[in-house]
Amino acid sequence: MARKSLQEMSGIASAIARSGAKSAEKVAKTSAPALGALQGSLAAIREIDPDLIDDWGPTDRLDEFTAVNSDDDGAGFDALKNSIRDGGQQVPILVRKAKSEGRYEAIYGRRRLRACRELGIKVRSNVQDIDDQTALLAKGLENAARRNLSFYEKARFAEAILEAGHATPTVRQVLSLSASGLSHLMKVTQNVPVKVGDLVGAAPKSGRPKWTALAELFISKKLTEKVALSVLKNCGQEVSSDDRLEVLLKEASKRGARQGNVTSEVTPVEGVTIKTGRGSVSMSVKKSGANAQFAEWLDDNLAEIIKRSYAEFTTVNRTDEN
Repeated sequence: MARKSLQEMSGIASAIARSGAKSAEKVAKTSAPALGALQGSLAAIREIDPDLIDDWGPTDRLDEFTAVNSDDDGAGFDALKNSIRDGGQQVPILVRKAKSEGRYEAIYGRRRLRACRELGIKVRSNVQDIDDQTALLAKGLENAARRNLSFYEKARFAEAILEAGHATPTVRQVLSLSASGLSHLMKVTQNVPVKVGDLVGAAPKSGRPKWTALAELFISKKLTEKVALSVLKNCGQEVSSDDRLEVLLKEASKRGARQGNVTSEVTPVEGVTIKTGRGSVSMSVKKSGANAQFAEWLDDNLAEIIKRSYAEFTTVNRTDEN
């Protein structure tokens, strides 16, 4: 049997409405009709051994796959696990049959799957026969209906969808993005090293301005991956994801300011000092002391010395160009 498209999923909801069947457990409400259809197909709900279910598709959340998470990720998962243990799994996960006989692929609900696996119980699963694009759309809709992805999670999810071979329009549809919105996300993933992003984490309270600022630091080479990783590794584990990003931005700004203010100073002869800064070269000559007479001579001849030096410079550079 051919796998259902997203448009065809609405028929599931209609069939349920006609049957008048009611679920003993509440299904999370959503304004997305397609997602509601996926969640509401009672005949497709089964209890499956978690060990028979494999992950599928691009990762959409950093908190499941990185060591550094946002403030309440650990506590949030523990709360979910305790809730399932005490009151049962209220909302099923979405799966489809895998190519291997007797196995399934988890489209969304990986945290619920993990919780059931750790509790040693079967996971309530909505088994649907859907294609890859419909699965991606369902994944995006489920995120929108439950907890919005952070800006950086969206960026990484979009990148993962593209790397999986899907087209740009699919990414925009899954994440409800405009062309410019996707461009902003791609600017971050294309310029912020993955290792740096993993150490920062999801940063749920940090939006586009901060992540774009970080991307700009890498683009302008004011920040390198090595330096960024060093700064982040010096942050204690108690530092939240958002604060890690803030620390990194502040440290990069400090380093940039220090680099911009650095000057070199040399004294080729006594009484003469040459200073080189970011925007200028200056020379000072003392008109007193052992080289007072040299200072007077230099005062009279400096203009001609500079002219001759400039003429020599332009002649040499013109020759090099030819």
